[in-house]
Amino acid sequence: MSDLSRPPRHHPPDPPPTPELERAGGRLLGTHAALVRQVHATDERTLRDQMEVTSIPAPPFGEATRARWMAERLTEYGATEVTIDATGNVVGWLGGMDPDARPIVVSAHLDTVFPADTDVAPRREGDRIVAPGISDDGRGLAALLTLTRILAAGPPRTAAPILLAATVGEEGIGDLRGVRGLFDAGAAREAAAFISLDGAGVTRIVSSGIGSRRRRYRVRGPGGHSWVDWGRPNPIEILGRALAELPRADEMPRATTWSAGRVGGGTSINAIPEAAWVEVEVRAERTRDLERADGQVRKAFERAVADANRTAHRAGVDTNNPQRAARLEIEPIGDRPAGATPPEDLLVRAAVSATRVLDLPAELATSSTDANVPMALGVPAVTIGAGGEAQGAHTLGEWYRNTLGPEGVIRALLTVLIWDEAAAARRVAPGEAAD
Repeated sequence: MSDLSRPPRHHPPDPPPTPELERAGGRLLGTHAALVRQVHATDERTLRDQMEVTSIPAPPFGEATRARWMAERLTEYGATEVTIDATGNVVGWLGGMDPDARPIVVSAHLDTVFPADTDVAPRREGDRIVAPGISDDGRGLAALLTLTRILAAGPPRTAAPILLAATVGEEGIGDLRGVRGLFDAGAAREAAAFISLDGAGVTRIVSSGIGSRRRRYRVRGPGGHSWVDWGRPNPIEILGRALAELPRADEMPRATTWSAGRVGGGTSINAIPEAAWVEVEVRAERTRDLERADGQVRKAFERAVADANRTAHRAGVDTNNPQRAARLEIEPIGDRPAGATPPEDLLVRAAVSATRVLDLPAELATSSTDANVPMALGVPAVTIGAGGEAQGAHTLGEWYRNTLGPEGVIRALLTVLIWDEAAAARRVAPGEAAD
């Protein structure tokens, strides 16, 4: 994930007041003090898992080796029914006390942004561990394993069963394929709530998911010699005119962006290209803004092609002949849904309460994570950091420092316990709120 909560042009909602849940969290912290001690006592083991999983390359669409390692560790640590599903996700279970309760999903993502030949071996530099992917999402995977290890060691601690998931395809071109698979036809179809452990940190709670549309706009034309065939539509020029028409940063609507990330085409400096392409992403917090921005981009390219063909026709090019005209091809390469879990939802309040019980400031934030998919489906979902500090996500210099590392795992544990207790009370007395 990295830290994608760019400074917004609007204020995110304030964390809600949660006095009742905070009291419950304090009580649960005492009731489960032995689990908390275990997190601290086995912290070095958590760090070893973090370094070991990070050392296994997991490029986009190449997560299988890391998935097998995670499946082995989850089984070793006590999860039941551990499998690798048809999408490539690792799933396992921790049983609950209520056979009728719907599960809560706790997840982290397997994939990284780095190619398969990247050196991902962790190394220690003072109080830092340095490696591509050590935080995003080596930390989340290690925290998932620690939660499994401490919860599986005794009788069930929750009424609801816990679905453990290590997902594929969270980053970039993966397009959230793993979590989509979990909810479309996988183990999470009946989930009551979803928590993603993604990266480091102990204060942020991502309760709003930024949606995105990613498309490759390709313009084809007749090509030709730069002198002899001057006047024919030039695909690179058309792309440039389309991009120049898009709104500038200070003209964009609320919480909406666009970016041209990759471009290519042409064969020679003295040739009119036969084809050129550019990949454009639009992002927005609200679905209607996302659709509006995506439509704006599409229309800009359509107008640029139409204008180029009219100009070429006036210059004597028979653009009524399809072989002499420019034409536009649009290829979808990514579609992440937007969504949000309201601040008043029990899961958000549980995460806020868990943070405050540990005497940490809670902050609601917006990002693009695995939680986007359940949010868009109406399933309460949040993404939280798994402890520690980190910088340099998605770079070769990414590093992790274990400051408040155990607290991140404890916060995730408390979030689950607070949510579970309040959700169980609601099942007994429907309609009664915990606060």
